[in-house]
Order: sequence, then structure tokens, then C-alpha cells
Amino acid sequence: MKQLTLLQIAVAAALATGAVGAHAASTLKYCSEGSPAGFDPGQYQAGTDFDASAETVFNRLVDFERGATKVIPGLAEKWEISPDSLTYTFHLRKGVKFHSNESFKPTRDFNADDVVFTFERMLSKEHPFRKAYPTEFPYFTDMGMDTNIAKVEKIDPQTVKFTLKNVDAAFLADVAMSFASIHSAEYANALLKAGKPTTINTAPIGTGPFVFKSYQKDAIIRYTANKDYWKKGEVKIDNLIFSITTDSSVRAQKLKAGECDVAFQPKPADVAVLKADPNINMLTQAGFNLGYVAYNLMLRSSCEKQL
Repeated sequence: MKQLTLLQIAVAAALATGAVGAHAASTLKYCSEGSPAGFDPGQYQAGTDFDASAETVFNRLVDFERGATKVIPGLAEKWEISPDSLTYTFHLRKGVKFHSNESFKPTRDFNADDVVFTFERMLSKEHPFRKAYPTEFPYFTDMGMDTNIAKVEKIDPQTVKFTLKNVDAAFLADVAMSFASIHSAEYANALLKAGKPTTINTAPIGTGPFVFKSYQKDAIIRYTANKDYWKKGEVKIDNLIFSITTDSSVRAQKLKAGECDVAFQPKPADVAVLKADPNINMLTQAGFNLGYVAYNLMLRSSCEKQL
């Protein structure tokens, strides 16, 4: 069984085909590059944080087609956009179950209340949960969603309407991003009543393919398969383990030794060695981000023609 080198591609392959490391057919071990800062996706911007929460524990209203930028249904089965492009109405999937843990057992399925809670918490600093647990949502605010979303309304249990102040052609793609992962309003209310709102960032509850079990900082994160996952038949493994390994050379060594099924970001110097190993399948994918160098033209020295 070949081992892999990219989490999102490799885990997707494991979910779809059951392709996991040969040493543990029901477990996929990922050598991650760092410890997550937390498990509440909206608070963060780094891939390390999103891999540990948004891509494992949570879902979003819509998703990106794998390896592409096309927006496809997620927790919303379908949607309509008004003729003036200011209103987005999402029709939610029925029968989606939230996870449970030792302190929380959901009494209902996912519905519009969860969508409204997730976005209103990011929209308003006066939201009761945000007042109890003050935090910032950098992606949400940096893209201007906090000022452009006029309101989020529950039309009925399976329908939510977003009204924008100004046309935003990227809105649908924005809500497919990791930061827009949907929380359980019922769980949030339970945490609020218990006086433990910060637990939303340490013991996440979502609807995603894996259930969070435990986290030992700088060491390991453990997940188990969500047996009630709404994408029936997709979860082919029983356990997912993040073995936090900050040194890229050590990650490469673990991969070669069979201690990891998946490793991320090998050193350039290790690439040729890994590619030459017949037991390792190195996957690559074009990035969607744009790198650039910006000059500070407020400085006189930056305006020199010689530059």
C-alpha cells in the first residue's frame, strides 16, 4: 500500500476508496506540521488550524468541488440567488446529525438555527455567545462580510436567507471556505448555560466525517469515524490520528519508516529521496493562492528610480 504526502488529498482518497497505510487498515495516521491554535474554525486563518477542525469535524453550507473552484452543495442541498444578487436563499439538507461527546448529546438534527447562530455570532459583537466569549473572526472581517451582510434569517427549519447590502460576486465561494464551518446552536447554548463558552474552541462538535476525541498539545490529536455521517458510505476508516511533527525532516523519516501514512510539506532536499521510494506516492496539486511582493511606496527610498 503506497503512502501519501498531502492531508486533504490523502484523507479524501481514504474516505472514497479506503486507501490507508498497510500497517493499520482501519487507521490513518497523518504527520501534521504543527499544533492547531484551536478548534473553532472561524477564529483562525492557518491551514494547520483548518486541517484539525474544519476539514475533519465540520461541514459548510456549500463546498468546493475537490481540486477545483466550482461551488457544490454541502449542508445546503440547493440555493437561489435573487435577480438583484442581494439575497441568497439556502435550502438545508435534512437528517444531518451532530456529533456527541461526554458532556453533550444533541436532541435534534442540523437545522436553520445552527446557520443563524454561526453567522450572527461572527456578525455582531453584541451576540450573547460572543459577549460571553469575546473573540475575533479575521477571515470574516477581512473580506468585509461583517459589514456587507445585512441580516441572516431563518425562514423555516430547513431554509435560511442571507441579505447583502451590496452585490458580492464572491459570496457563495466565501461561505464555502473553512472559516464558515457550521456550529451547533444547541451545543453553544448548553456551553453558555454551563458557563463554559470557551469549550467551543477545545471540544468541537460538528457534522463532519470525523468526531473529535482528544488533543495533547504538540503531540497528538485523535478522531473516530462519524458513523452517522450524512455522506453515506464515504467514511472508510475507523480512526484518524494527527501525529504532530514540526520538523519536516523527521516527518519524512517517519513516512519512510511506515510510522505515518501521510506527511505534509517535505523539505525540498527530501523530495527526490521520497519520490525514489517505491512505497511512497508523492501527490502534488496546484495552489489557488497568489504570492506577490508589495513595495511600500510611502517610503521615499521605495520611489527611487534606481529601484
